[in-house]
Amino acid sequence: MGLIKTVLQFKYVAMVLLMMGIPTISTAGQGDSIPPKELVQYIHDARQRGVNEAQIRRDAVASGWPATAIDQAIAYEKSGSRALGDSANASAAPAAFPPSPRERQPLAPAASSAPATETIGTHAAAAKGERALEDYRIGSGDTLQISVWKEPDASVPSVVVRPDGKITIPMLKDVEVAGLTPSETEKLITDGLGKYITDANVTVVIAAINSKKIYVIGAVRKEGTLSYTYGMTVMQALSEAGGLTDYAKHKKIYILRNEGGREYRLDFNYDEVVKGERMDQNIVLLPGDTLVIPH
Repeated sequence: MGLIKTVLQFKYVAMVLLMMGIPTISTAGQGDSIPPKELVQYIHDARQRGVNEAQIRRDAVASGWPATAIDQAIAYEKSGSRALGDSANASAAPAAFPPSPRERQPLAPAASSAPATETIGTHAAAAKGERALEDYRIGSGDTLQISVWKEPDASVPSVVVRPDGKITIPMLKDVEVAGLTPSETEKLITDGLGKYITDANVTVVIAAINSKKIYVIGAVRKEGTLSYTYGMTVMQALSEAGGLTDYAKHKKIYILRNEGGREYRLDFNYDEVVKGERMDQNIVLLPGDTLVIPH
């Protein structure tokens, strides 16, 4: 009876305070306001690496987190009141959304002098892949198609970048394009043609990529290098390599990617993708990627 009386008194006091406009503190509300531990940890780690807040937000959205949860987690991380080690004080990731970002979680000890291998979320990897394709650098052996609108004499249907990094086109003779992106090449040619053609409209298309390679090792029928094809996916690369052998571990395939001297690992489950599940794993490969198929 004493406990019931105390509870009733507490409710009465809370009601009076509410009527007077004085807010009451709800311990349940505090618990609900704590963002997912995984998301807070991800934001904290990203800040430690010097990633700006806008990029953190974009990567988190790409990994499936709702904007409200991201804003809450960013504010919570800034407050310095993180209880990252206490799973009881952090809510689980919402089931309605994809798993929390796995981006850049070290797999090797940080004390190692060798470049660390890290995992990176497939959503973020796809976004990175799209950005990298836009920034593709032309190399020796690549075949270009150069079109100048309404100027067929200045256009080149097909030209291969020579070992010295140059191509030969009408009016301009030798033009060095190795190391440039297609958009940078368009500007270079447009500026050069400005002496002969007013407001030249130049389009540069990479017809064939021969300067970049994809490396496939492990349990495939044709192990070795593949010529990189713009937009090539993991499944397409496996097909080019003749498919998996009978001893391949379908669920343990991964891609190694090197960016800025740091290596990342992207997991790939062949069985899931073949069934049409988690298709975001079938990412677009980038030049220099190594596709590993364990036995």
